[in-house]
Amino acid sequence: MDVAARNLRDRLRGALIAAAATPMTASGEVDLDVVSRYLAGLVADGVTGLAVLAHTGRGPYLAPDVRAGVVERAVAMGVPVLVGVGGGPSDPAEQAGVAAELGADGVLVFPSNGDRVALHEEVWQAARLPMIAFDLYTRPCPAGTLRELLRHPGVAGLKTALLSDAMGCQRAIALTREADRLAITGEDRMFGPSLLWGAEAALVGIAAASVGVTAAVLEAFDGKDLGAFVAASGRLDRLAQATFTEPMEGYVQRMLWLAAAEGRVPESHAYDPYGPPLPEEERAGVITASR
Repeated sequence: MDVAARNLRDRLRGALIAAAATPMTASGEVDLDVVSRYLAGLVADGVTGLAVLAHTGRGPYLAPDVRAGVVERAVAMGVPVLVGVGGGPSDPAEQAGVAAELGADGVLVFPSNGDRVALHEEVWQAARLPMIAFDLYTRPCPAGTLRELLRHPGVAGLKTALLSDAMGCQRAIALTREADRLAITGEDRMFGPSLLWGAEAALVGIAAASVGVTAAVLEAFDGKDLGAFVAASGRLDRLAQATFTEPMEGYVQRMLWLAAAEGRVPESHAYDPYGPPLPEEERAGVITASR
């Protein structure tokens, strides 16, 4: 493993990394000052790392200048920053190069339909930033490909976000640990179990708001307090049932509703124009679940 990847792996072990949303208006306009206040609030409430422009942050849809501004604001927060690259028409290697220039600590590589190992090599050669591989429910990664990815010297860890595939999650965590990389849970619907299966850090969209609910599970698990862990996991599960549900892509809007309810973003910037439309009455149920 490259020394930079090893250092990031060790730095992120035990971390709660928020898969941050990108606050925007209904027409998709982004105010970077709103972004700064939002990210600062997440850090103040207990996240120890930020993943911006990832799936939750709608990175594949945003223009290069907006992406650069979001990365700059995240880096200014003083915590480890991962930047989502790929997943859209833009060149992920070029995006990784920009992230490196702006001071990001690593990149989260969106899964692709093509040769995933070759994609990671292209990103690595372009930026030499440590990479987090991504096993996402929309494009789950075959075990053989996972093994190849986890042998890449630039890969520091793997985030699994398979949502309902418990066996796939267990396999991915086991392969990651066997390769001496960091097993990162992105399992909002299997959060507690994924820790029991061996995940050593969290990078989750549910921490885009309601940070304390997520942090409490990690704290109880680290403290080996079974009763507290069960209670905290129950609270998180109830929130996840209301936010990470069909249509699944609606979770971004649901988390932005929560962010607005918590005062993290103004109502004017609590929209996800890239997700499916949701009935307004669903909002009340999400807010109730958060309480």
